[in-house]
Amino acid sequence: MADAPFSPADEYAMRLALDQAQNAWLVGEVPVGAVIMRAGQVIATGYNRPITTHDPTAHAEIVALRHAATLLENYRLPECELFVTLEPCAMCAMALMHARFKRVVFAARDPKTGVAGSVVDLFGIPQLNHHTTVQAGLLEEGSAALLRQFFAERREAARARRLAQAAAAGGGDPDPIPTGEVTELP
Repeated sequence: MADAPFSPADEYAMRLALDQAQNAWLVGEVPVGAVIMRAGQVIATGYNRPITTHDPTAHAEIVALRHAATLLENYRLPECELFVTLEPCAMCAMALMHARFKRVVFAARDPKTGVAGSVVDLFGIPQLNHHTTVQAGLLEEGSAALLRQFFAERREAARARRLAQAAAAGGGDPDPIPTGEVTELP
């Protein structure tokens, strides 16, 4: 993982990725955004869409990667750099390596599924035939705060739904064990 300082252009790209993360939140998705740059130019953007598109592969990185590959008419993107608000998962990391990305910059670490050093470091495996430079921590606190706020709101909404259901059912246990309906068979 590279320790070089971030440039103003890097910060600009990550701010665009944070804007994409806000777009994900607006449609009810986990707020993760991604931007692909080449030679200082925005090539493609993406935000999480697995729920709205019914596609488990529609992570922000994959959405942006598909757009970039289509626009550049190539499945290899060796001069491209990805800026993403959350550490990539295994699926996204391998897709980026297969596309031969030059560099990946992410904001917040993901201690549950991150594979750029948090859980494992797929980018650091020497046996793989392509090695992508990875940098972490650019605008980390802004991205982490966005994720924390999103999940706090989600938990509060779920709690409110449970309480409302309990009140409608006569004030019983707010977390009853679902039992289903009984059907008598002849």
